[in-house]
Amino acid sequence: MYTDDARVVDPKSCQVESWVRFNRDSTEYWALPACNPLGLFELTYGGAGTRFDGESVEFTDNILQAKAIFKPLEANGWGWGLAAGTDRHLHRDAANGWPGDAYAYIPASFSFDDDAQVVHLNAGFVHRRDLDKYVGTWGIGAEVQLRPDLYFIPEIYANDRGRPFAQIGMRYWIVKDRVQMDATVGNRLDSNTEERWFSLGLRVLSPAFIP
Repeated sequence: MYTDDARVVDPKSCQVESWVRFNRDSTEYWALPACNPLGLFELTYGGAGTRFDGESVEFTDNILQAKAIFKPLEANGWGWGLAAGTDRHLHRDAANGWPGDAYAYIPASFSFDDDAQVVHLNAGFVHRRDLDKYVGTWGIGAEVQLRPDLYFIPEIYANDRGRPFAQIGMRYWIVKDRVQMDATVGNRLDSNTEERWFSLGLRVLSPAFIP
């Protein structure tokens, strides 16, 4: 999901979120490893490689992000935090070096029915370095439990000045609290098929192991 939740990986633990996104004229391969070494915040560093029109894969994104939770999410309660980072777009002709596009957002999550339904809200901004402009960003997403290991995940979000995007999908725990997969399909609202995509994701979480 593009819309983030008010959670971080467990203290002294790590995770890897990875997915493949199939666009009309390209395929993106993402991997975002994250760790919580001190139990205070989650640090993420990763990026993407993209294959354009059947050509070889080239690196297109570098992301560095820190995320902290100020009110942990509890069952039938709510939580919130703050995330900030930079996204370097290597394929741009201009402004493709560090620090890249700076961004920040507040993730808030609301739990209902003992976590069977969780709603996520995001509000923030991104500074487009190539345009020297600030753009507001927002997202609304949900996790709706269908059975103990299966969730329905709809969302709508905006990350540029155009019309918002929307996607729906399913999330499945292969190994509870350790290995998760998901599949989504999405498009820009009121758009034709040019911006439609399909994605497959895999998330792996470790037990605590950092000294």
